[in-house]
Amino acid sequence: MTQTIGLICGSLRKGSYNRIIAQALTTMDDSIEFRWIELNDLPLFNEDLEAGGDPKSVSLFKSSIEEVDGLIIVSPEYNSGIPGVLKNALDWASRPSKSSVLHRKPVGVIGATPGGLGTAFSQMQIRQTLETIQAHVLPFQKVLISQVHEKIDTDQKVLADEKTKRYLQVYLQQFRLWISNISSLETK
Repeated sequence: MTQTIGLICGSLRKGSYNRIIAQALTTMDDSIEFRWIELNDLPLFNEDLEAGGDPKSVSLFKSSIEEVDGLIIVSPEYNSGIPGVLKNALDWASRPSKSSVLHRKPVGVIGATPGGLGTAFSQMQIRQTLETIQAHVLPFQKVLISQVHEKIDTDQKVLADEKTKRYLQVYLQQFRLWISNISSLETK
């Protein structure tokens, strides 16, 4: 059975390293259907907006998450933390609580940065938010890509580092197993 995995990039930057990393995932397994889930048009979370019914961009965002078997978030780290645009998106996706589109959704987290710690602080915050929402975050497996600018072919906008590619392939296979395991637990 084909699995469908949604990809969210936590950066809006046109030449985002994290988008290049996410794009690399889409070439690693032909049996997976990948779908991009974009954050660009989401308004800032505001309960007053929500009270009148979700704005169209929020409804589309939520339905895109609902339609996939699992979700991989690929995000940079800004000032040792989660990018504001990603936090805003997770806040929208967390509503309504206990029945949100992320409730019990298998989620993986990957991050890349030119710095030396590979988005460790950002990933801790992302995981904390996802666990509060009660998403099923892939445990133990972390992809913390440091010095990403040295691993990207910036002219072609592709991941060029073979070691990082192999690491991502292993992670993707672990995530596929996670989706299957969570699905079997949910049906019992």
